[in-house]
Amino acid sequence: MLYGIVAAATALLLTALLAALLRAPALRLRVLDRRRQREVPLSGGLAVVLVVGSVVWAGEWIGVAPPMGDGARELLVAGGVVAVLGLVDDVWRLRRRVLVAGTAVAAACVVPYGETGIGGGLLAAGWILGVTFAFRGLDHADGLAGSMGVLTAFGVAACAAVEVMDGIAVLMSVLAAALTGFLLHNWHPARAALGACGSMSAGFVLAAGGVYTRAGFGVGESAGVLFALTAVVCADAVLVLLSRRLGGRAVLRSGPDHLAHRLRRLGLTVPGATVLLGAGAFSGVLVGVLAHAGWVGGDALWWVAGVALVAVFALSRVPVYADRRTESPQVRAPLRVRNG
Repeated sequence: MLYGIVAAATALLLTALLAALLRAPALRLRVLDRRRQREVPLSGGLAVVLVVGSVVWAGEWIGVAPPMGDGARELLVAGGVVAVLGLVDDVWRLRRRVLVAGTAVAAACVVPYGETGIGGGLLAAGWILGVTFAFRGLDHADGLAGSMGVLTAFGVAACAAVEVMDGIAVLMSVLAAALTGFLLHNWHPARAALGACGSMSAGFVLAAGGVYTRAGFGVGESAGVLFALTAVVCADAVLVLLSRRLGGRAVLRSGPDHLAHRLRRLGLTVPGATVLLGAGAFSGVLVGVLAHAGWVGGDALWWVAGVALVAVFALSRVPVYADRRTESPQVRAPLRVRNG
């Protein structure tokens, strides 16, 4: 318990410091994201990855941390591989198919097939891949990806603690603390962003950690718990995919069609949209943890899915695409932006 508190506090402080130190190199190397005519350096993701890895490995090396069993070591290594892919994309821009293929291989390698079986393992790998890119899509708004990551990490840590998976619980606690330190620079107006390096690695580790905590349980209830832990993230991905398909737009073409974009169209401020979505994420995480612990029945998970579905339908009615008949050729041309 004491180690967990010390490790989390250390991760928070180190991430806040390192994200600030990496801003200047990111600006000089032009590793940037553009938000409302602001250039935001993509220094936060690398800071989170380096601090989480260093704190967890240092704790085990010194001998004060619980053994990195229960798949925690595999999660950390695979998450590092995904982080490297994301970093290369931030700096040199990889093709999307390369990112997908690399992440899919990492997901397939980290799934505990002994508990899930081959069929369940393939479904789990697909889930990890989807959540990884859903988290990447959230890094378009100040404070959003970090807030979702903190809440989800606490939820997965709680589920791991229920199963006495100390290694995963510590890893998730350290990740939550590091993302909190990052949020000190990412709250509106953001001075740093996660980029693909941080958002993809965080989404990957969170999704895979959730799979480990639910391995051996029924597929149906596990799907409900995992969805509840990432309800807002999943709702955002579903809304974007449906909107682009129904709007005749390329699925991989970026646009102002995420949950946060639509909430701002309704008059909310950037922090207001993040707080509202954070409240929704907290509610889903709470239900997911209670359901995993057996303190609420499976009906509660259906309520989470129902509320998410209603929110997706309601916000899908908010217009976000300009009429292509009135767009100029310059506006119609696809833009090269970092986040989906």
